[in-house]
Amino acid sequence: MNRVLDIAPLRSFVAVADCGGFQRAATALYLSQAAVSQHVRRLEAAVGRVLVERQGRGSRFTTDGETLLRQARRLLAVHDETLRTFGVEPEQALVIGSTEHAAAQLLPELSSALAGTFPDWRVRFRIDRGAQLRATLADGRIDLALLLGPAEDPAAQTVGELELTWYSAPEWQLPHGGRPIPVVAFDAPCALRTRALDTLAAHGLPAEVGCEAAHLAGVQAAVQAGLGVGLMATLGQAPPGLVPRDDLPPPQPLALSVWARRGLRTELTLGAAGALRRLLPTPTLALQGTP
Repeated sequence: MNRVLDIAPLRSFVAVADCGGFQRAATALYLSQAAVSQHVRRLEAAVGRVLVERQGRGSRFTTDGETLLRQARRLLAVHDETLRTFGVEPEQALVIGSTEHAAAQLLPELSSALAGTFPDWRVRFRIDRGAQLRATLADGRIDLALLLGPAEDPAAQTVGELELTWYSAPEWQLPHGGRPIPVVAFDAPCALRTRALDTLAAHGLPAEVGCEAAHLAGVQAAVQAGLGVGLMATLGQAPPGLVPRDDLPPPQPLALSVWARRGLRTELTLGAAGALRRLLPTPTLALQGTP
């Protein structure tokens, strides 16, 4: 029997370990879960040992699997280094998820910065709500996530602050007679929504959410329609049809953090964090919030 340890199965095998399971490995490698499982079975046939066994609803590496994992990392490192010796870079993609507020102001500059930081990587972006980004990050469908709020995980880094500004339609006026201020906000949970209501409450100003929206375009449209004021992170660039309000209490900025999926190479997280730090003010407060 011709027993060979092919590179593709070895890469899938290492991804299972780094990503924390077959499905996450499949997502990270842009393969089906069946393909990853087949790769592991091919390795087991080549070495004649069981490498991965079921454990409850999940799986775990056997002692032989741990041994092969160490050797597989060495083999892949030598394989990739050999290709680089001949000027060939393995196909590499970095998928970055971002909340809409971060994306609207940062992604053009970040895309250029990352192109210089990772010249051999193809960078792709996904725009979504913070809760959805956390889920896709946990599933291994994205590599990095830009989330509002401070780093609350060893795999995350706070990289700067987003200044916040109140906006309204040009003719909109504050209500009189103690009536609550109508606020246009994202659906909960949302760091901006919380910061807006907390800022007004801290200054003794009654407020109520008069309109909710799932996305940034909806928030801006509602504010432009005069349904209330909205708190936004725009880096000083007023959205079309809106004007900043200086007659409301100034809010504290929100921290922006970079979160990495399990198993992502440390240099990728550090490189992305460094690129963002060059674009953002340095954070001064550890502010809490859930995007």
